[in-house]
Amino acid sequence: MSSQTIQRILTINTGSSSLKVALYEVDRKEMRVLLGEVTRIGIPGSRLCIIDARGVTLVDQGEEFSDHGDALEAVLAWLRRKRPDLSLNAVGHRVVHGGIHYSEPHRVTPELIAILQKLVPIAPGHLPQAIQAIQVTSRAYPDLAQVACFDTAFHRRMPRIAQIYPLPWQLTDDGVIRYGFHGLSYEYVLQKLRGAAPEEAEGRVIIAHLGNGASMAAVRGGISIDTTMGFTPAGGLMMGTRPGDLDPGVLLYLLIERGMTSDTLNELINRQAGLLGASGISEDMHDLLEKESSDGHAAEAVALFCYQARKYLGALAAALGGLDTFVFTGGIGEHAAAIRLRICEGLEFLGIRLDPDRNKAHTPVISRDDSSVTVRVIHTDEDLMIARHTGDLLEKGG
Repeated sequence: MSSQTIQRILTINTGSSSLKVALYEVDRKEMRVLLGEVTRIGIPGSRLCIIDARGVTLVDQGEEFSDHGDALEAVLAWLRRKRPDLSLNAVGHRVVHGGIHYSEPHRVTPELIAILQKLVPIAPGHLPQAIQAIQVTSRAYPDLAQVACFDTAFHRRMPRIAQIYPLPWQLTDDGVIRYGFHGLSYEYVLQKLRGAAPEEAEGRVIIAHLGNGASMAAVRGGISIDTTMGFTPAGGLMMGTRPGDLDPGVLLYLLIERGMTSDTLNELINRQAGLLGASGISEDMHDLLEKESSDGHAAEAVALFCYQARKYLGALAAALGGLDTFVFTGGIGEHAAAIRLRICEGLEFLGIRLDPDRNKAHTPVISRDDSSVTVRVIHTDEDLMIARHTGDLLEKGG
């Protein structure tokens, strides 16, 4: 922001059973003042933690929260009670889906909320929580500006041929298209890449956001060309509890022959598949890596994850017409050296040559000096990206 006036921006990031908040002070640079997280919302054993800029724990307590609204009310009440000096200028929300309507951050209005409510069937595991967080914030701070930052916005400039499905065109016109997600993460990673290697950022880049949710994006000239996720966040790569792409005939079989209802099928696709389903043990990659030597299902789940990532990497490289830079990010991408190594194995024909020592050390560049493709590890920060978007919109008077 060009103004010397400090803006305090609260970011809110709702997950399926978690809530993350961060408070930033923004002028010429951003400084995170507080970080809060509520875990296991709606599940026994909920916990609220808040730390300050030095990492000192201010709150760490178990408390049952029935939904995200309860959790956010508790965080905002603590903020008003314990830190009344930290008056807010705006709140930025991560909103997973903006549909066909939003290709950039937008000020929260009644019309925006109405559109989000219509999109709930597309992202039932994410949008209700985000809408609830917006409503709770409105009650707590009725005069405060709120900004919705959409995870789909980054991909709205994809070529039309990469957005459409081979379905009747009427469905395409109704918005049944490939939207893509994790856009806030991709934006942040690209900003970091521009700072570290501006020429690479303008070239042919594949970013692998690998965590409990996983996707890849092909980027050329800073613009998304294609991505693995599609109409919903359940598609594309195998994830922690989501299967990624499935033959649609499998879904018809489960509905018709196995007697599943839409609710049980939704539960299977969003909470029982992926690493958890394939292993029968855990959705956590760290757990599976520890057990793969003694458990065949754990080993198979890890192998399947790496195989799919390798396959999609090849497909996206084809969409780009080649590859200059490959970036790992997200919880698995940033911390699991063994997974990075396995994904890159056998890809020498694409020009990818990993340096095992650099990879184990998690250095920013983990490729060999003679690798024609630069392989990087970049820490992502969706919350900071939300704060930047919110600050920019405030400055522009949006």
